[in-house]
Amino acid sequence: MLADCIRHGLPCEQVTLLSPHPYLRYSGTVPGWIAGQYARDMGLVDLAGLARAAGVTFIPARARAIDAGAREVTSDAGEPLSFDIASIDTGGVGQAARILGEDPRLIDVRPIESFVDRLEARLSGDQAAKRIAVIGGGAGGVELAFALRNSAWLDRSAEIVVITGNDGLLPGFSPAVVAKVGDELARQGLECLSADARFENGQIVASGTPYDVDVVVAALGSGAPAWPGLGGLACDDQGFIAVDRHQRSVSHPHIFASADVASRTDRQVTRSGVNAVHTGPVLAANLRAVMKGQEPRQSYTPRTAQLYLISTGRGEAIASYGRFAYQGRMAAKLKHAIDMRWLSSYAALAKPM
Repeated sequence: MLADCIRHGLPCEQVTLLSPHPYLRYSGTVPGWIAGQYARDMGLVDLAGLARAAGVTFIPARARAIDAGAREVTSDAGEPLSFDIASIDTGGVGQAARILGEDPRLIDVRPIESFVDRLEARLSGDQAAKRIAVIGGGAGGVELAFALRNSAWLDRSAEIVVITGNDGLLPGFSPAVVAKVGDELARQGLECLSADARFENGQIVASGTPYDVDVVVAALGSGAPAWPGLGGLACDDQGFIAVDRHQRSVSHPHIFASADVASRTDRQVTRSGVNAVHTGPVLAANLRAVMKGQEPRQSYTPRTAQLYLISTGRGEAIASYGRFAYQGRMAAKLKHAIDMRWLSSYAALAKPM
């Protein structure tokens, strides 16, 4: 919406952005930072700068509660904010502690804004990590495992195990991609176990096998925050805000939601970065229409096949497109070009005219 406001002007008298951070950290560059390919803050998007360029009021706070019927949001500073139309894109919440159990060695990828700080503090300390478990067999977990294997923080003798969960390695990806990733995991000396895991007696236990680990990095996907449902919004059975094909709440048509906090009721749309990026312009167009008193018309339909690029942490990437799989430096160059183009587009918009 910020990019849309910069390009086309404000759609109404006042637009307010409520966010706890003045910068958004792009998760796509985090594995590259871990592997030493990017600077620490390469993937920061200047939200506050974009808001200024758009003429949007920026409030540095986190939404903690909503009264959907009364059209009021309360921030963690206790400040109530009234609205006519609201758009919720707060992202999901970490669920590693709920699934795996509480443990001081656990580092959840979410929230991504603080993940970098938490990981750096743990791995760059005086006591080197020798045994690491990466929990989660999706593309995010795989990339983090490759990045950790190639991180300057870790000695090459460090043991890293990837515990995917019972769904196995890269569920939903083609067998060709799964085979290439499996081969690369083995090539880099990364053990891969298809099982669920949980902390028991101070160890990670998977398939009855205990693993004595120093650090556990969890990439288990987004959980749903509780406050939307508590505020009266209709949610699916997992707690995500239920929206129609226009990203509009099925219970409160003056509220929209997208990305990791939302769940489409008309079709299955995977909560992924690719889908979130493509949903953005659709959401912006529908918000602009509603603010003009019109009905929303646009809807995002995911492509049958989507391009995914999984970095191996050593100058190559594995490309996935439908049944197609390719591994090499060209895929890594393509991933870098796509990421940098996306980040540069927002950097250019945030610059003063």
